[in-house]
Formats: sequence, C-alpha cells, structure tokens
Amino acid sequence: MSKKVAVILSGCGVYDGTEIHESVLTLLRLSQRNAQVQCFAPNIAQLHVINHLSGAEMAESRNVLVESARIARGNVRDVRELNVADFDALIVPGGFGAAKNLCDFALKGSDCRVQADVLAAGQAFARAGKPIGLICIAPALARAFCGEGVFCTIGQDADTAAALNAMGASHVECAVDDIVVDPAHKLVTTPAYMLAQSIAEAACGINKLVDRVLEMA
Repeated sequence: MSKKVAVILSGCGVYDGTEIHESVLTLLRLSQRNAQVQCFAPNIAQLHVINHLSGAEMAESRNVLVESARIARGNVRDVRELNVADFDALIVPGGFGAAKNLCDFALKGSDCRVQADVLAAGQAFARAGKPIGLICIAPALARAFCGEGVFCTIGQDADTAAALNAMGASHVECAVDDIVVDPAHKLVTTPAYMLAQSIAEAACGINKLVDRVLEMA
C-alpha cells in the first residue's frame, strides 16, 4: 500500500522561497517510490521578494501559497487544511523560504519563531509519532516540531549548528550524501544545498532521506 506524504513548501526560488532543486528531487523520489503526495504552503505574504538574477531585493509583494503553486503545478493547499490523520509522513524541503517564511530563523537565529499554521502541522505529526523529513536549512524547525534534544543536521556550518543547539536541538555533523536519523523522534535530516555543489550531490542525501522517511512510516 502506497504511503501518503505531505510536503510543505515555502514559495518558489532559493533566495526567498523553496529551493527548487530540493523540492523537485523530493517530489521525484516520492513518485519513484509510489508515494501519494499533497503539497501545502502557508497562505501568507513572503518576507520579501529577491531578484534571482541580481540578488537584489525587489519592491513588490508575493504570496507564499501562490508562489508554491509554481512548483506544485497548481496542486497545493493552504497548510491550515493539513490533517495529520490523512498522511503517513511530512517532508519540508529547504531554501531561504524555510528560514524566512516558514519561520524567521534567517532574521532572529536561535530566537526564531515558527509560523503558526506550519508549527501546528509539524507538531501534529510529531505528536502522532509519524516521521518527518527536514532538508537543508529546514531543520531550523526541528526543535519547535519535535521538542528539546532532537537530533538533526544542517551539515557542517559551525554558526548555524550553534544556533540550532541554542534553540534546544542537538546538531550532528553530516556529509552532503548522508542523513541523520533521530529514531526516538522519527526525524530524518540531510544537508542538501547547505553543502552540495551540484544537483547530483543534493540528490544523494535527499533520496536517502525520502527512502528512510517512507521506511519509518
């Protein structure tokens, strides 16, 4: 029987939304493993909009749910509609949107807060004992979702790791092609583009993460 997986997106584009390669790799691997997938995103304004050609901030506003629809080919729902009982697992790809729109880690570091609807969804999966996969910078959500002492990784960046530890998580260094599993919390994390120098490198860890999440479901 195929597993049902919820994927939370944070917009579209590495600098202000979901990292597109990471999201596509995640969705591809889930499809290859015959999982049923529904994408979700918060129905809120992005923190800001970045010109991905120049890197400059743009004087406009965009909606996270609307932008996430670009990746999901229109098949995305408001995260407030996410019912944990309908799914076996949750995965959150990275990109700056995970640290700007799903929470404010990019601005406040260890003092960050998670967007209310995203927090409710993540905590519901953790309480239900259903596995969660967090990719790239998305482990900034790990402590809020899973509680004190949860093991996770963002790779090897010392400052980011220190911030996660200050939040109450326990950071574990990890190579780009590997994963960190916290069996007690059913959490799987991988560095992806926190370390990856190519889409092929990112795929190695993401494929392992998806496979392990599905095994745990």
